[in-house]
Amino acid sequence: MGDWFQYNIVATGRLPLFCYFVTLIVAFVATRINVRLIRAKVGWFRNVSVGEMHIHHVVFGVILMMIGGVTGLIVSSASQAGYVAAACVFGLGSALVLDEFALILHLHDVYWEEEGRTSVDAVFIAIAVTGLLLIGLRPLIWNYGTWVNPTALIVANLVLAVVTLLKGKIWTGMAGLFVPPMLLVGAIRLARPGSPWAHWFFAKKSPRKMARAIHREERWRRPVIKVKIAFQEFLSGRHDLPSTRRGRRHT
Repeated sequence: MGDWFQYNIVATGRLPLFCYFVTLIVAFVATRINVRLIRAKVGWFRNVSVGEMHIHHVVFGVILMMIGGVTGLIVSSASQAGYVAAACVFGLGSALVLDEFALILHLHDVYWEEEGRTSVDAVFIAIAVTGLLLIGLRPLIWNYGTWVNPTALIVANLVLAVVTLLKGKIWTGMAGLFVPPMLLVGAIRLARPGSPWAHWFFAKKSPRKMARAIHREERWRRPVIKVKIAFQEFLSGRHDLPSTRRGRRHT
């Protein structure tokens, strides 16, 4: 194990990325344990407040990300320890920010509401992408041999990634950045019914296509979503408060 770590992580210069990866996971789990204890009103665990103002942990996360990012830019390239320390600080800040990604997205505190699951999804995506980078994969690049122009390949993969994401296939789109053949499948297949692509191209124009999309969603995707939600709630707590976003208009 030690030889594998030395050869695949240290020797390849991925030690800072590995430290970021580990810190991101540990900090996210620790944060979720903390907020669940706060919600359960266990012991001395309480929200951080200044007067009547609740200071969300995304604030501390932004500060830590700035410290880690700037430190990573100014440390000497010969200082591996400096890069590792900066990566750990950046990972800690990233966990705090992504754990409240839904708050940033909605500009409203939806932490324990249904929309709050977006934060957990964001953390899972960050962990997955970092893990793929850690094992040596690079986005938008795939070896098809010398007969394919690299620039054209990157542009084509990027277009397919955008189409796949617009079709509501987030996980396929993110994984496809590292395994481009997945993007071709995602871009060709029918869009999810609630996606921007469906809204633009067939929600009102093609009822039959919309009905097919809804049928696929209910038959194939709903069971997977239920399993995902069960795992999320086991890890991060139940997002069971009534939504305060429905019917709310942006002003």
